[in-house]
Amino acid sequence: MAQAWKCSGLRWSADGPVLVWDGGRRSALTWGKRVAFGVAEGGVRTCVGARGHACPARVAVPGRSTGARCEECARLDRAHSVAADTIADDPRPYHVYLAWFGPGMTKVGITAVERGSARLLEQGAVCFSWLGAGPLMAARRTEELLRAALGVPDRIPYAEKRAVRAALPQAAADRAGEVAELHARAVELGGWPESLVREPLRVVDHVDVFGLDGVPGAVGGVSELVAGGVVSGELVAAAGPDLHLATGGGVVVLDTRLMTGWELEPAAGGELSVPVRVREAPGGVQDGLF
Repeated sequence: MAQAWKCSGLRWSADGPVLVWDGGRRSALTWGKRVAFGVAEGGVRTCVGARGHACPARVAVPGRSTGARCEECARLDRAHSVAADTIADDPRPYHVYLAWFGPGMTKVGITAVERGSARLLEQGAVCFSWLGAGPLMAARRTEELLRAALGVPDRIPYAEKRAVRAALPQAAADRAGEVAELHARAVELGGWPESLVREPLRVVDHVDVFGLDGVPGAVGGVSELVAGGVVSGELVAAAGPDLHLATGGGVVVLDTRLMTGWELEPAAGGELSVPVRVREAPGGVQDGLF
C-alpha cells in the first residue's frame, strides 16, 4: 500500500514555488517537472484545523472548498487575523502596496514588513510597488484612504487573475503602467497618517518568477479532487496558489488549496482524471476557470 501524504499548501521561496507537506517535507517545483499524484481510494477530505491545531472532530469538508475548514475551525482561524481585520495591536511594522494582476486589475493591500514580498507572490501579483511603511493602524488607514479616494479595491477574485495570465502585455514597462499611475495619484492625496513613511515608486515584476512569459492559455481548471482521482501534468507556470499543468488535452490550472485535507499518494503516470471545468469564453481570453 502506497504511503499517503497530506499537503499543507504551496509556499514561495527565493528559489520558486514549493509544495509543503504535513510533517515538514517540502517538494521544490521547477518548470518542466511532472506533477503527478493520486487521491486515496475511498478517501474523504477532512478539515485541516485552525492555527496549527487539528480539527478535533475531523469534519468532512466539500471538495470545492479552497479553505478546507469546517465552520468552527474557519471561525477560530479568523478570530485573530490581520487579513480579517480582527486585531489592532500587532506591534510589527506593515507595508502598504499596490499590486497589479492584469489590465484594469490593481489592488491595494498591506503585509508585514518582515515578510518581504512573500504576500505578493502568494496572491499571484504580476507586479507591485510599495507605497509606504508604518504601524498597523496607519497602514490600515492608508489602505482605506486609497480605496475611498481612488476607487482601488482591496480584493480581486482569483478567477479574474487566472483569466488574463496568458494575455499579459509583453513589455515590463506596459505591465508597470497602471501601478505607476496610481502610485503618482496616491502620493498627491492629503490625509496620509503622519506615522506612515512613504516609499518611492519601485515596480517589481514577477513574470519571470512565475514563468508566465509565453505561457499557453489554459483550457480549464480543476474544480475539485475526488477519491481515486489522479492529477498529472508538466509544470509550465505557477502564480499564487496555482499550478499551470500541461496535459494531453492542453494546459489545466490546479489551485493547490484544493489539495489540502486529502490523503494523497504518488502516481507514476496516468491521465488527469479529476473534474475539470472547461473554459467557456470565446476567443483567446477566458473569463474564468471556476
